[in-house]
Amino acid sequence: MTDKIDHRKIKGLIRELLTAIGEDPDREGLIETPRRIADFWREFIEYDAGKLDTTFAAVKHNQMVAVTGMRVWSMCEHHMLPFWCDVSIAYIADDKVLGLSKFARIAHKHAHRLTLQEQLVSDIANELKEILGTDNVAVMAKGEHLCMTMRGIQTPHRMISSALSGVFHQAEQRAEFFQLVNGA
Repeated sequence: MTDKIDHRKIKGLIRELLTAIGEDPDREGLIETPRRIADFWREFIEYDAGKLDTTFAAVKHNQMVAVTGMRVWSMCEHHMLPFWCDVSIAYIADDKVLGLSKFARIAHKHAHRLTLQEQLVSDIANELKEILGTDNVAVMAKGEHLCMTMRGIQTPHRMISSALSGVFHQAEQRAEFFQLVNGA
């Protein structure tokens, strides 16, 4: 795999940033900071989710399959600050089902880049629709964004976003999905 980031350049930029904010990048506590931050960006951007499309044949039964509580971390593209989301996914199983771990792998794959929560939810939904060959997919994320919690208004919050398609536009399936996600 080709490196997506320039590790050496990131280290130099972090040294410059430390100097620009009045720090000494050569002081004891900061000597390894540029390397650590460059390592973080390598791990974050070059994340490999592994195989995503393992499906199994299923008997047509129109059963809703839901997986909830998958926590992912991402980075806000506006402020380059972290945000986390608890992701919930559902689909109507038709003639194939997706391997259970693949839901988390897909969520993590799309979280490992600069993005917005709304885009993250949409990207997860679109990949699931492609893999499963169905529009009957719902994805919801509930998260907290450090760009709001630690800067600006500086208040805790929960942002909730969802992408619903296919039968999830119908009131009954939508209600069932939200009931499963919210644990009622």
